Amino acid sequence: MKEDDALEDFTRREITLNGISKIVYVSGNGASGPAVIVMPELPGISPHVARFSRWVRDAGFTVYMPSLFGRDGAIPSAEEGAAIFQKVCVSAEFRAFAANQSSPVTQWLRALARLAHQECGGPGVGAIGMCLTGNFALSMMLEPAMLAAVLSQPSLPFNDPAGLEIAPEELAAVRERLEREDLTVLAYRFEGDKFCRAQRFEAYSQALGDRFKGRVLPDNAANSDVPAFFAQHVTTPHSVVTVHLIDEAGQPTVAARDEILSFFVQRLASETCDLNH
Repeated sequence: MKEDDALEDFTRREITLNGISKIVYVSGNGASGPAVIVMPELPGISPHVARFSRWVRDAGFTVYMPSLFGRDGAIPSAEEGAAIFQKVCVSAEFRAFAANQSSPVTQWLRALARLAHQECGGPGVGAIGMCLTGNFALSMMLEPAMLAAVLSQPSLPFNDPAGLEIAPEELAAVRERLEREDLTVLAYRFEGDKFCRAQRFEAYSQALGDRFKGRVLPDNAANSDVPAFFAQHVTTPHSVVTVHLIDEAGQPTVAARDEILSFFVQRLASETCDLNH
């Protein structure tokens, strides 16, 4: 986790959807099982994000990991990571400081879910967003192919701890679907996370009722050996299944990871998908 990841076990694809092209790293060939979209956290597809994608793949899924910002596979310096953050904040694709709005990139991600379902089959698609992309998995539930959404430390909007980064009419449509199809949404945060605070989980609970399953981990469960960007700019426990995960049996972060994998299996497994491939 201290060296750049060449991502050699992923296929680098350029995928054009809605007239917009993005690089997506795919691991598995569709026969491996249904699709799960793993969206990166700031400052990009780090070795920690890639490690989580491999865990998802090894659980029996075909992983689609879109490149949305940063240098793919890199561990950037604190300065480079800060520059990536600043670029994202002014990008037209993201609504970093606006509550009650959905980032435009979520439309592309919903199209990616449709494509992944077509390519991989199975009952549907799962997705996990982290940090800046945390809420995107919820917005993606507007796509019928999406069956399993996980929000890991959803951090937008940055300037409103109780704000939700989704348009009200989309939020209402998502709740109606969750109720109608008996679906739930999983979410994770550390207790002392300054980017994803208790107010945000309370807002999700108010909006989604018992369809929202929020998990709060103690701060002392976080890994303290972190890259320079996190050490300098993310000074509280934050990244539940990546940087701050302690990869040891019995750790709360490993339990969270395993619950997420089990959630995907529960929602996406079917007799038509060979999850032991």
